[in-house]
Amino acid sequence: MKLLANKTSIVTGAARGIGAAIALKLAEQGSNIAFTYVSDSSAEKAATLEQQLVALGVKAKAYKTNAADFAQCETFVNDVLKEFNAIDVCVNNAGISKDNLLLRLTEQQWDEVIDTNLKSIFNMTKQVIRPMMKAKAGSIINMSSIIGIRGNAGQSSYAASKAGIIGFTKSVALELGSRNIRCNAIAPGFVETDMTHYLKEGAAAEEFLKKIPLGRFSKGEEIANTTLFLASELSSYITGQVISVCGGLNI
Repeated sequence: MKLLANKTSIVTGAARGIGAAIALKLAEQGSNIAFTYVSDSSAEKAATLEQQLVALGVKAKAYKTNAADFAQCETFVNDVLKEFNAIDVCVNNAGISKDNLLLRLTEQQWDEVIDTNLKSIFNMTKQVIRPMMKAKAGSIINMSSIIGIRGNAGQSSYAASKAGIIGFTKSVALELGSRNIRCNAIAPGFVETDMTHYLKEGAAAEEFLKKIPLGRFSKGEEIANTTLFLASELSSYITGQVISVCGGLNI
């Protein structure tokens, strides 16, 4: 029996990178997948991912939705419920980075990061807890970051958004534990994605990797494996926790 057989999972920001890896991993274990993408430029990748998911024998559908927009999230969740009849797992993965020193960081850059990374999690969680409370079961998984734990120069907006996710996660876990709804966060370190490729280039790359005890960046599948654990009954007694998947960077 697959770990998520007959379940339905939402994954936001899943057209590529970590989100796509998560969607594929959950589908491999039997979950139907409703996932979001936000830009027209991602439409082709989203369509390809949808085909890959269906090929794994599950029901899957891509939705062009901005998770930072409350009204769009409400419509999206209602559409998912009509299409899939249930929401068992919600993976809040949508996120961006607008790195800049605080002296140069603009208000617009700050707002974009906070809205996409933090407000989106409020928007989605607010919507999915209703069907989860009715079912008296559910797993919410929020994608934080090791930067939200330790900070990083030039990433004040990103760090603030990811730290906020941790506080939100713990509070939701306390509120909804009695309803058998679990809420946990994952704090990835540096993952091999389009957003981090530049960190592995140039003379500074070797020194940077020395800071990671395992000596390498993680792969998207390794974040997906942790997500699967938190989505499944393997973690049935875990809530309100932050799991660092960082190769030891946070030791």
